[in-house]
Amino acid sequence: MDNASTLTATWSVQLREQIQARPLTALGLLVALVAVLLLLLQSLVMLLAGDISPGARYGLLGGVAGFAATALGALPALFLRSVPQRVEDGMLGFAAGMMLAASAFSLLLPGLEAAEGITGDGFLAAAVVVTGMTLGVLLMLGLDQFTPHEHDKTGPCGPGHESCSRVWLFVFAIALHNLPEGMAIGVSFSQGDMAVGLPLTTAIALQDIPEGLAVALAMCAAGFRPSVAVLVAIGSGLLEPLGALLGVGLASGMAIAYPIGLGLAAGAMLFVVSHEVIPETHRNGHQTYATLGLMAGFALMMTLDTALG
Repeated sequence: MDNASTLTATWSVQLREQIQARPLTALGLLVALVAVLLLLLQSLVMLLAGDISPGARYGLLGGVAGFAATALGALPALFLRSVPQRVEDGMLGFAAGMMLAASAFSLLLPGLEAAEGITGDGFLAAAVVVTGMTLGVLLMLGLDQFTPHEHDKTGPCGPGHESCSRVWLFVFAIALHNLPEGMAIGVSFSQGDMAVGLPLTTAIALQDIPEGLAVALAMCAAGFRPSVAVLVAIGSGLLEPLGALLGVGLASGMAIAYPIGLGLAAGAMLFVVSHEVIPETHRNGHQTYATLGLMAGFALMMTLDTALG
């Protein structure tokens, strides 16, 4: 108990130091969290007043599909000790391309259409979606700055990372990737619109397969046993159904919450792609493979959106 108290006190001190060093980021995270909680609260009130909507069921099933795809991708790490670095960078580039295209075609464009239907004005519609994007970026930026986690190439970061085991640091890092994906699935299904939710969920599930393998192999390369790496990668996929429920709650209340939620999910995913995934693929000298993978992923997602949307 004393050791736990000491760790908590140490983390609290380091968190205060981080807040003092980055007051604007901390303020942005606070604003984003308050906005998310308000959207979630008004949605919960409306859900409690009636039956669970079909969108909530679809969103949960979509989140489970993302979890299953992550688990499927992680399993080969039990017998694959490594893959060529250029192949891994190409796989992550493919995942980044699918996330970029999903953000554009399955989140931002439907968000703009829904917002214009509500406001009756193109400029106001863009302002609504951009507000959601800003909240998503502020949320992910704050979580990245104030959550202890570890990256394969850059090492541990965030307040209190010295007090956490490396397994937990990797878990937090993976959670920062999977949470916005789950939220995007939930938001896209929140209105029960299969034309929006189905292509997005298909794309996220497809890119979760190489992403799950890359995460498990990165943990193996960092010294973890294959069984531990696979279990952690599979467990991280649970953030997708949880994020999906959060996304449904965020966007299934007031009408204006839907385009804001779509913008929020898009902003969060774009932040992860630009801040984490693309730089990771360009650190090893295989930018061409990563870029070709990104283009392939983007093209596949565009095709899926056209065929299934």
